[in-house]
Amino acid sequence: MKTLPGGSPLKPTLDRLYADYNHADSATDPIQIVRRYSRPDDREVVAFCAASLAFGRVASVLQSIERLMTVFAHRGDRPADFVRRFDPRRDAPAFKGLVHRWIRERDLVALVWILKQMLDRSATLEDFFLEGYDPAAGDVATALDSFSERAMALDLTAAYGRPTHSGQAPSTRSGQARGVAYFFPRPSKGSACKRLNLFLRWMVRRDALDLGVWTRVSPSKLIVPLDTHVIRVGRCLQLTRYTSPGWAMARDITASLQRIDPADPIRYDFSICHLGMMNACGFSRAQGDAQCPLRGVCRPGARKRRRSRQPSARR
Repeated sequence: MKTLPGGSPLKPTLDRLYADYNHADSATDPIQIVRRYSRPDDREVVAFCAASLAFGRVASVLQSIERLMTVFAHRGDRPADFVRRFDPRRDAPAFKGLVHRWIRERDLVALVWILKQMLDRSATLEDFFLEGYDPAAGDVATALDSFSERAMALDLTAAYGRPTHSGQAPSTRSGQARGVAYFFPRPSKGSACKRLNLFLRWMVRRDALDLGVWTRVSPSKLIVPLDTHVIRVGRCLQLTRYTSPGWAMARDITASLQRIDPADPIRYDFSICHLGMMNACGFSRAQGDAQCPLRGVCRPGARKRRRSRQPSARR
């Protein structure tokens, strides 16, 4: 059991917090959109798109996902069928005006085109992921690297235009292809891969929140989806000494959680994240600590900080 200075055990507190949030409607979250679909292949597709767009304000994220689901419903009720039959030249007009922050309609066309090629090649997104997954590896770092590298090696011509003599779409050099690359970061480049790790959490874990669609990846290999809320709570709970967000910090927080639950370390992610979103656990000292669910185990600044050796990366 992980114990903080002063002998205060963290596990009972996190277990209680997990139980409080382990309900399908415990907090507004993109996974609730994924849950509308019952078929595994639909959940895979919708979950990947929803996780890919999970950056920015929650209301904006949900709005963008809903608009994309409307596009998917353009040719029927099955998102997976829409992706399998997707033709960028024919279907791109349905994406007109669909933007999310710096992601433009062409980037979303490219994302769906990549997903179609994954399904054509491997039948399911799980099978495509498993091509680079080693069950003996300590975590999913190498598998994510392989997944993103193979995804970005797929043909983007139909989405971004004809390739040049160098094999890249002309739009790549002007920055127009950068959007779809944002969906496929790599741990080896220092990225925390927040959205990919969020997708894996939804697919691999099974409880009242997470869907457990995948069966061949162990929950013990997952890495926490690192965002600003997890960072704040993680720092206050002394789960990491890193100051720079990136893969090193995500792995460090996960390692701390593994000492609490080796088989399923990131089951605490949802509750930690949403607690941070509430600005709780002593972040607002003006409001006092009496209502903080982590009162008594939160020790901000108690551990010596260590700066990550890996460069900061866009999350």
